[in-house]
Amino acid sequence: MLFTERGNGRPFLLLHGGAGPASVTAFADLLAASHPARAITPTHPGFDGTPLDKPTVRELAALYADLLDELDLDDVTVVGNSIGGWITAELALLHPRRVSAVVIVDAVGIEVPGHPVADFFNLTFPQVAELSYANPARFAINPATIRPEIMAGNRKTLEVYAGEPSMIDPSLRPRLAEITHPTLIVWGEADRIADVHYGRAFAESIPGAEFLVLPGTGHLPQIESPELLLPAVWDFARS
Repeated sequence: MLFTERGNGRPFLLLHGGAGPASVTAFADLLAASHPARAITPTHPGFDGTPLDKPTVRELAALYADLLDELDLDDVTVVGNSIGGWITAELALLHPRRVSAVVIVDAVGIEVPGHPVADFFNLTFPQVAELSYANPARFAINPATIRPEIMAGNRKTLEVYAGEPSMIDPSLRPRLAEITHPTLIVWGEADRIADVHYGRAFAESIPGAEFLVLPGTGHLPQIESPELLLPAVWDFARS
């Protein structure tokens, strides 16, 4: 399994979404630089040209439970964004002893009547970006920085994991009641991939979950509002 890590101290496992591993790199760097934290950022199998050998979200969750065993880490806070949040929920449902808390950030995976996830697979990359940020102009995609084969491969991998085109596991929402880890649900108020009502449904489904809405933020708080997400994650992990 491909992963990077930086820093020393309290361990964090950061799970990226469909935007790929680069979408959590800067946040991991910031976390490790500003706090006594060890930030571990795996690349989900199939992303960025890696082999797709774990084709379901539940298998990914089990893979990351095994990774924590291999690294012999305890008191781990798992933070997942988008489909990484879905993986985080499935990981929590495995009740791994090495995980102390989970932070689910603008996740997908559950069914919320009246609040469907955006039809991601029928959108262009610029359209996805338009829905992903409160201020899309700040994060416009520069075509010169795109590797088409990587982005196309990542989307194909996401289709496999997400059960294209639904982005839903109908069994997930009722199973969330079995999560026993302290849980923080964080949502961008301007998320138009999965709106804030979707986030509230996540929080209401997990016993004792805290729910935090970030103003001026869309689907990717770790990119758009790291100055809001970072203290929320750190304070929750410490508490």
